[in-house]
Amino acid sequence: MIAFLRFKRGSKTMTNKFQSDAPFSFDPEQTSEMLDWTAARIAGGPDPRHGALPLSELDALIGSSITSTGIGAQTAMALFTDTIVPSCRPFGDPTSLSFVASAPSKASLSFDAALGAASIFAGNWDGGSGAIHAENQALRWISDLAGWPENAGGVFVAGGTLGNLSALHAARDWHRRTTGARGRGAILCSAEAHSSIATAARVMDADLITAPADARGRLSAKAAAPHLTEATFAIVANGGATNCGAVDDIAGLTVLAETHNKWVHVDGAYGGAALADPIMAREFAGIERAHSLILDPHKWLFAPYDSSALIYRNAGDGAAAHGQRAVYLDTVDADQWNPSDYALHLSRRARGLPLWYSLATHGTAAYVAAVASTRKIAEEIAKGIAVAEHLDLLLGPQLTVILFKPRSMDEPTMVRWAEDKRRSGSLLCLPTRWRGEMVFRLCIVNPQTDPTHVLHALEDLR
Repeated sequence: MIAFLRFKRGSKTMTNKFQSDAPFSFDPEQTSEMLDWTAARIAGGPDPRHGALPLSELDALIGSSITSTGIGAQTAMALFTDTIVPSCRPFGDPTSLSFVASAPSKASLSFDAALGAASIFAGNWDGGSGAIHAENQALRWISDLAGWPENAGGVFVAGGTLGNLSALHAARDWHRRTTGARGRGAILCSAEAHSSIATAARVMDADLITAPADARGRLSAKAAAPHLTEATFAIVANGGATNCGAVDDIAGLTVLAETHNKWVHVDGAYGGAALADPIMAREFAGIERAHSLILDPHKWLFAPYDSSALIYRNAGDGAAAHGQRAVYLDTVDADQWNPSDYALHLSRRARGLPLWYSLATHGTAAYVAAVASTRKIAEEIAKGIAVAEHLDLLLGPQLTVILFKPRSMDEPTMVRWAEDKRRSGSLLCLPTRWRGEMVFRLCIVNPQTDPTHVLHALEDLR
């Protein structure tokens, strides 16, 4: 128990003089049990049979957990382990192949637990210099994958939506500074752009212009050019569209943007991790000339929720748009790297550290191999679907997204099949729509996904 109450600084043992933790009692035994559960969960992984419960059922199971006197640590923890966790979809399981799931390394999960206990404020250098420096090493690795210069940099934010919004705010600020433009401005993107781009436009009160994608869901410079207007301040290029995996014509779009003095932002929330694989990285030709990039490590770089890397090719463009000024911030050293200068936030946890820890633990070569292995898994699954007499392969793999449909199954039956598979824990493969038609979609981001298991699960789509 002493380990919970004492810590060492150099050779001197320091004792916490507030061991009573008033007004909140501290239960070392319960904390040990909590850490034991955490270790077991990391070692064993999630149960693929878990999933959402109806509100009425959760009301009955959880009851009134917030009371004036509290329900105690053991009861609260039991509610978490026995009710809350089983009612949450286990995206980290190798059979979870819908949406864009997650596949955090055990090292990153273990470190995330330690990070929470460290309670680091990482909004500015004064509060979290070591953590920020380590995060910046992870950002540098991603920047190098994109071929960006030494003055590139940014910050880890909560998710792709906040990353896209922050990048597009910086884009409009840059456009106004460099051209003298005023007004609401406009964002040009593909019809296959993520929904967060439309959300960003609404939040910014900017116009949204969508250009048609080709049969693969890819936006070319030729298709985008007629939709470019004087008011356009940014072109958003998909770096792996969520629904179909398409990577837009980044090279052509950057040339188009440079000709008209526009900003190019690459939304690589899902697909940006493909830069780590030399084969898939070819799809991103031209990204070295883009202005900003987001990449979510909790999607395909084996980090836990939540983490999105927002990087500017010229970090100064981010700081010019986002730097906050106030009398209570006068003591912040503006000459240091302050993450609050690069996105729409001030307070933040060091959410990039689990990625840094896993990279430092396993090395970048392991990451390159893991991303490449998911590509090979997707290719094997797509080949199996292509030769199956009861299935039609519609698209892919594009990066690691596959679209397909059963030849003889109506939409209600497809929905029921997906729910049955989800509840059994066999496979999370949910329907989406492609060109107006209900289809199934697989997205492979977990190197432990077994293609034989997936193809076997698809056998009863006959």
